[in-house]
Amino acid sequence: MKKRRNHDAGFKARVALETLKGERTVSELAVEYGVHPTMIHQWKKALLDGAAGIFERGSKKPVAEVDEETVRSLHAKIGELAVANDFLSRKLKPWTGK
Repeated sequence: MKKRRNHDAGFKARVALETLKGERTVSELAVEYGVHPTMIHQWKKALLDGAAGIFERGSKKPVAEVDEETVRSLHAKIGELAVANDFLSRKLKPWTGK
């Protein structure tokens, strides 16, 4: 039984684009690249479905909204941990000889 292989996005795009060119059949490409024809069809479909997104205006990744309450609680927790760390480091100094 063959081990499952993971292909990077560049490889998938290259194979899908060659499929779109139509110079060779999917079977020929499958043999050349060593992948199953079904995978090539899936990559081609994904390329066609996602191609419109490349040309959309303002297609930058959305910035995650920051919840101010969460930020305040995280800063408070950081403060508590900093105080505890400082306290413990002062208490351990007599034991370490520093």
